[in-house]
Amino acid sequence: MDWYPLLNSLRIAAISTVVVFFLGIAAAHWTARLPRAVKGALDVVLTLPLVLPPTVVGWLLLLLLGPKRPLGAWVQSVFGLRLVMTWQSAIFATVVVAFPLMYRTARGAFESFDQNLADAGRTLGRSNTWVFWRVQMPCCKQGILGGTVLAFARALGEYGATSMVAGYTPGRTDTISTTVYQLWRTGDDAGALGWVLANIALSAVFLLAINLLETRQRAGR
Repeated sequence: MDWYPLLNSLRIAAISTVVVFFLGIAAAHWTARLPRAVKGALDVVLTLPLVLPPTVVGWLLLLLLGPKRPLGAWVQSVFGLRLVMTWQSAIFATVVVAFPLMYRTARGAFESFDQNLADAGRTLGRSNTWVFWRVQMPCCKQGILGGTVLAFARALGEYGATSMVAGYTPGRTDTISTTVYQLWRTGDDAGALGWVLANIALSAVFLLAINLLETRQRAGR
């Protein structure tokens, strides 16, 4: 059995999760302090990929990153890199679709944070950076971890946007999701079933992790 789709899926999901972790936390921390009206407008924009069909997200990415588009053409001419139809291309897709999960979960954690704790740290002469990393983040760690797990699971199972941006090339761009579709399309139901079961097992592990995090969070209250 060729394990490349599994390894490639894990690689793409891991890189995407790292990117989404920092982008989601930064966006959530910033928007949580904005006025309600501004926050509501930004929330719509930042959460939009969560409700858009993945194929629409993929199409929009192709408009931005395609080799005949300004950005894609410039990167290819200057750096000699293609932004689509490579395994790295799938990272763009998974970052976009997984970002809203990390953002919304982190924002909820930040909004429930007791600001009196941050004010106490500042009265002791600590900087805002110190207060954020040493006080706010530890207090919000359960929500942050939950968002991270959700983002990783979403990136691991992404198909629509990934198939449009990265395509399907065996041994180069194939992931679990795209492999299942290709095996089904060619009539290899046994092979497709094997990857489906593998995906179900991985998803079950991540769901169990989320449940454990939620249990620990409730127990700590």
